[in-house]
Amino acid sequence: MSILEIKNLKYAYSRDSIVFKNINVNLEEGKVYSILGHSGSGKTTFLSLLGGLDTPTEGEILFKGENIENYGLAKHRKDNVSFIFQSYNLIDYLTPMENVSIASKLPPKPILEKLGLTDKEMKRNVLKLSGGQQQRVAIARALASEAPVLLADEPTGNLDEDTANSIMEILKDCSHKMNKCVVIVTHSKDLAKQTDVILRLRRGELEIENRK
Repeated sequence: MSILEIKNLKYAYSRDSIVFKNINVNLEEGKVYSILGHSGSGKTTFLSLLGGLDTPTEGEILFKGENIENYGLAKHRKDNVSFIFQSYNLIDYLTPMENVSIASKLPPKPILEKLGLTDKEMKRNVLKLSGGQQQRVAIARALASEAPVLLADEPTGNLDEDTANSIMEILKDCSHKMNKCVVIVTHSKDLAKQTDVILRLRRGELEIENRK
């Protein structure tokens, strides 16, 4: 079932700087999508539009049939989507447990354990953690959210190959077992091959490859 519908989407920084020409795609619950494209193709911009962090030049984005601008972009971000940012966007004066608790009423410890943090690391200020550990906290915070759509910008970028693969398994479980729509921006073709649908951005247009 479609949860996000993108209709006739166009986006431009200026008249001479067109990012998207005319994109149409439906994103479904229970599926993992990857977004591929060369640097500057608009991958992160597309994710920002889905999450209500930016607005299209033309066209519309619907969440369960309602235009997210009519729904309210702030409300859309609060109710419908969770984010994993490249820059983590953690609250820097809190611990991992406190950062995850803000996003969910569920106990934070099990999800942080699942992502490989120790008891000591969970109670440490996030600024005292490594980049890879901070990335895991950001992922845990998004996974703990009840929002039905998870948007991830290079979620495994600072992780080693084995850890990246284990994170991908967690994200796939989040989608397939919890029926969430997971959208991942990545530069990794190997990671993209693990997703259900690959979305390729080329010259302002979108190519769709259904893998499963």
